[in-house]
Amino acid sequence: MLTKTEAAQKLLALDDVLILCHRNPDGDTLGSGFALARALLNKGRRARVFCHDAVPEKFAYMVPEMPDFEPKTVISVDVADFALFGERTEAQIARYGPVALAIDHHPSHRQFAEELYLEGDSASCCEIIWGLLKERKDEWQLDAAIASCLYTGVATDTGCFKFSNTSPRTHRTAAELMELGADYVSINKVMFDTKTFEDLKLERLALDRLWMSADGKVAVMTITKELMDEAGVDETGLDAITALPRKIEGVEVGITLKQRGESEFKVSVRTGETTSASDICAHFGGGGHARAAGCQFEGLSPEEIREKMVKAAYGEMGRG
Repeated sequence: MLTKTEAAQKLLALDDVLILCHRNPDGDTLGSGFALARALLNKGRRARVFCHDAVPEKFAYMVPEMPDFEPKTVISVDVADFALFGERTEAQIARYGPVALAIDHHPSHRQFAEELYLEGDSASCCEIIWGLLKERKDEWQLDAAIASCLYTGVATDTGCFKFSNTSPRTHRTAAELMELGADYVSINKVMFDTKTFEDLKLERLALDRLWMSADGKVAVMTITKELMDEAGVDETGLDAITALPRKIEGVEVGITLKQRGESEFKVSVRTGETTSASDICAHFGGGGHARAAGCQFEGLSPEEIREKMVKAAYGEMGRG
């Protein structure tokens, strides 16, 4: 694994680079990717960001004008496992790869790149990118647009600094990005204080179908294609709903099932302080962080997935 100095040097040397994000992109993977792309573009280098899925509209402010070119180097940001790329991204890797460098903050990272820079104790990948850029700060042209990208990832991956992954370094990072000009007021409003009517409708429909265990320690929410169609939303509007089950008083493990294809479900797990979300998801080939993790299922019904997840949840709670 690379040292911080080595990783910072590699970023500074990049040109004609393709930056890959994980599918179903969130603020951290997009913030990391677009911040790095903007930093390289400011130096007159060529860079572009690619993701299997479209960039959700609420993140559109991060997207710079990116040139078309034949990439010579491929890197990834905030991707913990090759399986998280998606088919369209895998096709890009087959054409331009292999992935030369992965930058990540997930302790459960499964190495797929030629080289890795991992900070498993960082609250977000954006926190890592900021630290790497600061290593050679005088050689980058850092600006408010870059700061806004990075602030987005830091804020969203910490639940606006409420999650237990938030550290003193996280707050210092946010302060430095604010000093650089990050538009934190607008970002916080869009990310945490704004919902469409369709988002609220989906929450109501999902809560009406919420499953709770008899002792109230596990809550499972299932978001099917049918439910999304009824509410008038697509997959890009599902990030905020993931945290809902764990917000219920007494719930130790909140589980959200989100349908992708006809028989594919992404599962997001949020836990309290005494249970590891990553360990629960590891039973099914997934992973992530101690309080937030995910895994995937294909070919099973929502009821079958719920049964497996609940059994794993109680198994891990018993270890606590």
